[in-house]
Amino acid sequence: MDTAAQGILTRDEMESRRLLAAQDLQGGLLRQSEVARKYGVSRTTASRWHSAIDGRGVEALRKRRAPGRPSRLTPEQLKLAVLLYQAGPRAAGYASDRWTTARFAGAILGAFNVRYDPDHAGRIMHRLGLRPPRQRKRDRILEMPALMQQAS
Repeated sequence: MDTAAQGILTRDEMESRRLLAAQDLQGGLLRQSEVARKYGVSRTTASRWHSAIDGRGVEALRKRRAPGRPSRLTPEQLKLAVLLYQAGPRAAGYASDRWTTARFAGAILGAFNVRYDPDHAGRIMHRLGLRPPRQRKRDRILEMPALMQQAS
């Protein structure tokens, strides 16, 4: 791994990167700033890795269990939630064919008796691949000149 690939890394890939960096740091092959550049992290991160190795050894860089509260929906219920979404809002008792996060939260409550805030229901929709990520306002503004050129 000469340089870190652009994009989001999985937890396993991040651990692998830390362990490779540990070899470079322990062997004294590279300085912290060189490790940071090589693995695409900040110098602060490389320094933190170095301190962890010095204090607790390489095992300190191994991945740990992900923090956060476990889902209140089981994996089976999440699969059923996808089917619920695909069936559409009318099948869930709504008058129109448009899902909103509030409607999806209500459908989850009705189907599984699990209450979610509409904002969190939106996160679930994104995590399950049911909705594309919302385009940020800044990105829409950047596209405006291109749209204006197409219109003329």
